[in-house]
Amino acid sequence: MLMLSPAFKMQSWQRLSPMPRSIVDNPWRNWLLDTGSLTQNVKNLAPGRFSLKLLTRGFATPSLSECKALKMGSRHEAYIREVALCVDSHAQIYARSIIPRSTLTASERQLLKLNNKPLGEFLFAHKNMRRGPIEIKQGQLNGQTVWARRSIFYVNDKPLLVSEYFLPSLLQVESK
Repeated sequence: MLMLSPAFKMQSWQRLSPMPRSIVDNPWRNWLLDTGSLTQNVKNLAPGRFSLKLLTRGFATPSLSECKALKMGSRHEAYIREVALCVDSHAQIYARSIIPRSTLTASERQLLKLNNKPLGEFLFAHKNMRRGPIEIKQGQLNGQTVWARRSIFYVNDKPLLVSEYFLPSLLQVESK
């Protein structure tokens, strides 16, 4: 489970277009604002060294911020999946996906069976996927200062929220 500091949980997400460099500059800017597949970007950074570790999954109540973003009631449960995107078995990015029950109908039920497969591979291969605006913030995760981003993806017009938390060690990963 992701251990976000209470202040980080309460902090508002920022959605600015374009995002001023005074808020986030390179090299984080490239990671945070890229609209392509994060999974593919990590695989490209470290070919053959990527892995995904499933941390937790199941139905639970999302945070108020997550409920608000998805326009769902604060007492409704959703399928929540947390994973670590790893290079050489070391976590570089934590991701938290919130999938409302209303999204898990018809072919989207397969989202319940991803196991150790990246959600990004499913999303970016889907012909009827679109991505909403990216929001960012900075705060404490597991005692480290991290940048985070989130956005709502729509698969066949059904929403799911993906939040990604970038660990500082990601900038130290070298291509081999």
